[in-house]
Amino acid sequence: MCRITIDRPDVGNSLSPLDRDVLTDAFLSAAEDSSVRAVLLRATGDRHFCSGAGLGPHANQPASEKRPGDIARMLQKGYQRLIAAVLDCDKPVVAAVKGAAAGAGFSLVLACDLVVMSTDAKLVPAFVQRGILPDSGAIYLLTRIVGLRKATELLMLGDPVDARTCERLSLVNRVVAPGEADAVAEELVGRLAAGPTVTLGLTKRLLSVSSESGRDRAFEQEAWAQEVVSRTADLQEGLRSFAERRRPNFQGR
Repeated sequence: MCRITIDRPDVGNSLSPLDRDVLTDAFLSAAEDSSVRAVLLRATGDRHFCSGAGLGPHANQPASEKRPGDIARMLQKGYQRLIAAVLDCDKPVVAAVKGAAAGAGFSLVLACDLVVMSTDAKLVPAFVQRGILPDSGAIYLLTRIVGLRKATELLMLGDPVDARTCERLSLVNRVVAPGEADAVAEELVGRLAAGPTVTLGLTKRLLSVSSESGRDRAFEQEAWAQEVVSRTADLQEGLRSFAERRRPNFQGR
């Protein structure tokens, strides 16, 4: 198991450009490390999970002083890269959300595979209230989760979304009492880390493919993935444990 913690409670767990890149690298490293079988994303403190982008050295630079393409390049190499690192991580990623997740922090929650949320937490898609176009993959991710009509409402109005509403909209998987989010997320990560890692990683990939493509490509990718899984030691262990009527002992390979 790999635990990744956002630890800037004094600034609402906002992410400076450096912090953002360190977080991105942590997910890239987790994906490359064969000893990592699941990832827990958490934050220090109870008030904020992540309040989004912190101020960088060019935050207050007038748009007229930027070259054409500067903003697009900054976004592509910054928050889009972070969100992609979470989505492309071939290990399950579980978020423990306490407090507010706003702006890019909102997108970061959406990118995780499973989300445990405290009852006093909230998601805040407040881009429009700052005159900012929803970014960091928010439109792409939210539309896939809640559908076009509801995503339009959430992103155009920008109102905070409480935990129970998040659960009803399938934005999160578990809503728990204050103080329990970390423990419940740890339990889920432990279960996933004990699972067949290759199979879980390919399931994550197929879920993404299936939501973005037609049946023919989804079926093709499913067949390819099953071929890969058929050669894993974990599949053989799963079959043996079934025949022997015992719990499987997966090794992640």
